[in-house]
Amino acid sequence: MLGLVKLLALTLIWWSSSVEHADAATQKTRLINTGCSPFNASNARSFLANVNDSFSEMRAEVSNQSKLFGTSQKSRGGTLTYTMFQCRNYLSKNDCLSCFDTASTQIRNCSKANGARVIYNDCFLRYESERFYQQTNELGSGVTCGNTSLKTTRDFKVVGQQALTEIQTATPKTKGFYAATKTQVDDGSAIYAIAQCVETAAESDCLKCMQVAYNNLQSCLPNTDGTAYDAGCFMRYSTTPFFAANQTIDIRSYLKQGSSGKKGGIIGGVVGGFVLLLILFFVWRMSRKRNKVHRGDILGATELRGPVNYKYNDLKAATKNFSAENKLGEGGFGAVYKGTLKNGKIVAIKKLVLGKSSKMEDDFEGEVKLISNVHHRNLVRLLGCCSKGEERILVYEYMANSSLDRFLFGAKGSLNWQQRYDIILGTARGLAYLHEEFHVSIIHRDIKTGNILLDDDLQPKIADFGLARLLPGDRSHLSTKFAGTLGYTAPEYAMHGQLSEKADTYSYGIVVLEIISGQKSTDVKNEEECREYLLQRAWKLYERGLQLELVDEAIDPNEYDAEEVKKIIEIALLCTQASAASRPTMSEVVVLLKSKSLMEHMRPTMPVFVDTNMINREGNSASSSNATVSISVLSAR
Repeated sequence: MLGLVKLLALTLIWWSSSVEHADAATQKTRLINTGCSPFNASNARSFLANVNDSFSEMRAEVSNQSKLFGTSQKSRGGTLTYTMFQCRNYLSKNDCLSCFDTASTQIRNCSKANGARVIYNDCFLRYESERFYQQTNELGSGVTCGNTSLKTTRDFKVVGQQALTEIQTATPKTKGFYAATKTQVDDGSAIYAIAQCVETAAESDCLKCMQVAYNNLQSCLPNTDGTAYDAGCFMRYSTTPFFAANQTIDIRSYLKQGSSGKKGGIIGGVVGGFVLLLILFFVWRMSRKRNKVHRGDILGATELRGPVNYKYNDLKAATKNFSAENKLGEGGFGAVYKGTLKNGKIVAIKKLVLGKSSKMEDDFEGEVKLISNVHHRNLVRLLGCCSKGEERILVYEYMANSSLDRFLFGAKGSLNWQQRYDIILGTARGLAYLHEEFHVSIIHRDIKTGNILLDDDLQPKIADFGLARLLPGDRSHLSTKFAGTLGYTAPEYAMHGQLSEKADTYSYGIVVLEIISGQKSTDVKNEEECREYLLQRAWKLYERGLQLELVDEAIDPNEYDAEEVKKIIEIALLCTQASAASRPTMSEVVVLLKSKSLMEHMRPTMPVFVDTNMINREGNSASSSNATVSISVLSAR
């Protein structure tokens, strides 16, 4: 049965293993498992510099403070790196240092990967671009067994199961999540066993990890050696001593409560193994029916989970039969309605009429799969969906304050400077999450003030992911048919269909200029007998050092710091530079917004302005297929 589990796990997990058998129990540093993420860090230089700093810091903690466990979080240029290291508690300081040095050398074989881990019998080391400290067990667990078994097979197996049952029960209850035991066998031999969880785990998660390790080790008994490993725990037994006799821990007090004894542990292990098999088999079957989705986490790729399915009649009743009085507005492919569910919860219901268009069907499927898995305070939460005939319906959390454009260009009222700054920063954080922190890189493609909703506290939430595309991990950009709103669209995307995260960065820069100026990007102002759009005007004012003339007259000058406003206008111009490669990443934008001033070398270069005849005087966009687009290169004055 376990062989099938292993086979299915290998189908699901990209984890590249390097395993040695446990018969070499006396080896000091034995490599058990190693793996690298298939994706490179977006900013390899900063990422690897963070890794090096973390390694130096952790080694010093082992050397100077005799620490056996540590985590490190580093940030450089908006690039985040998370690292964790752990030694087994039976090691001396020098042995721990030796294992750390070996691990830190081995893990560098992963080069520019944005995640890596190495597991040895005595320690493990891992780093990622995303926080993972609370992880314990994933579909990346494994086991390695020795090749030797005792003659008294039956007695040894029973005693071994008892030893493992007791240690899996006790470890989550001990201080530091570590236990070491020695159990005598009737033939005079003994079983040495240890179990350990990462110290940042919750007790309940440590227990779950221990249960998986116990189940995996059942395939090793009655062999004299076995090792089980996972994302956040480790369990090992051997008849050969691998720690001193005086290093055992009395775990009897931890077994008095919550333990059903030997029989219960064995039965629980067998049942747990069967449940694990069923879960793996189900996921494997589902993965055969769907396309795999890349995931940056080094423990493997998983399918995106779908949202809750609502009944059509319930949504129909919630919106009073999709009445005009409940209509909030018109979106890209349909109308949005205010709805009140049976439980009294108010939601926003987006009704799409897809007809027979496979493209619109794809847009719906993409939005549903992506948004239902995206959770960030600056992103609108998708609660569920519904399909009926040709209709597709999305159910979102409701934003009482509607969209940002209603405040900037409508009759919702004016925003003060602090509110505008919060919206600028929050939107940047939301995009940074989509581009760099979610399991896959998500390009929104239609960032504009109408797609930034405001909650009760006027905090921004990015909405409308119907045009979102997954960016394949092995390509820097993908060519695609144009879909978006001209006036916010990057030139390389509008003209050549080249799409990358930097297209969102460009759109964000335009939005920032709109927030500061209170002017639509497509509005024309006649300056010096010349028709100027917002980006043109902003650049010319920047060239002359007159950035503050761009600020909305509705903002009280006493509310803001002039240098801060100038800096943010420069950040917006950095985002709208002609070269996509020159634009900052959104995580870098977040850092710049929070810094006192721009670095000297980060001065914006001249933008390229995308002109279009597709936008009428009311500011409504027609179909992009009818657009005529021209490029205007702005000249310095």
